[in-house]
Amino acid sequence: MPEIVQRTMVRGVVDEVFDVSLDLDVERVAGRRFGVRALEGFGRTAGRIQLGESVRWRLRLFGVLPVTHTSNIVELERPRRFVDRMEDGLFARFEHEHVFEPEGPQMTIMTDRMAWRSPAGPLGRVADVLFVHRTLRRLLADRNSEIVRRFS
Repeated sequence: MPEIVQRTMVRGVVDEVFDVSLDLDVERVAGRRFGVRALEGFGRTAGRIQLGESVRWRLRLFGVLPVTHTSNIVELERPRRFVDRMEDGLFARFEHEHVFEPEGPQMTIMTDRMAWRSPAGPLGRVADVLFVHRTLRRLLADRNSEIVRRFS
């Protein structure tokens, strides 16, 4: 199963960085490149998501292709870790683990682990190589840049 692991240093206290990471408004601002937005009527759409809550995202791939992805917070250990898992969407499986470690009194290391399995067997594996991996990495980089910006 493909995986992305990314570590990001944030100049902020671990509790505060953790809370900002759960804020759906971060996703909305960070996802402008892909037109990311939370859909009304399918769970939480703004503010800080909690354990057991879902959100349905819509984004546009290649600027035109609308894609939805519903995820649920399935684990939450404040302020160290949370996991969101896809309930419904394009992937056969998708999970994103967020880990937060203090690095001194005013710094936090965020470690993201995204793992997924694309549908369609061999065709899905080709799509992973051609664009899925790159697109997910961009979404994650945009999100983490927005979190860092909020603590600058």
